[in-house]
Amino acid sequence: MKKAVFLDRDGVINEVLTNRVKFVNRPRDFYFLPGVPAAIQKLNAHFDYIFVVTNQGGVGLGFMKESVLQAIHKHMIAELRKEGAIVHDVAYCPHKPKAGCECRKPHSKLIEDLAAQYDVDLSKSYMVGDTDTDVMAGKKAGTKGVFLGESDPIADAVFPDLPSAVDWIIQDANRQ
Repeated sequence: MKKAVFLDRDGVINEVLTNRVKFVNRPRDFYFLPGVPAAIQKLNAHFDYIFVVTNQGGVGLGFMKESVLQAIHKHMIAELRKEGAIVHDVAYCPHKPKAGCECRKPHSKLIEDLAAQYDVDLSKSYMVGDTDTDVMAGKKAGTKGVFLGESDPIADAVFPDLPSAVDWIIQDANRQ
């Protein structure tokens, strides 16, 4: 079985709610946070897969068409590839925040479906996010949880951003 790192998108990989961009509703609104491509490249060297799992309620709320969301993800993957970083797949929940679907984090369906598709051992994998719902989804799926921010009581580790979390993730995975 393989091991993977599951990354939330907004606030982990790219900017949101900044002076430059409020929401990512077009590929041109997508800006990587500092050091993220290099951090993903470093994870690529130690993990079989890097996945993005993201709630994108703007589709269900009518702020963006699903085809535009897919174009944003293709743009993200292509720009990362230019930097030598690989994201193997992206799973997203397009439903409204209160739709009651099973795919919206904190539910774990996005993670579990990718794990089944790619033969991933969730107990040797990590979910990295900037909200408690990201960490909860990872925990429900059976991954370790890494929170990016100030604190999270159920996270296995807390760091200010993805680049600062990468060494811990790699060292922890090597201990397993």
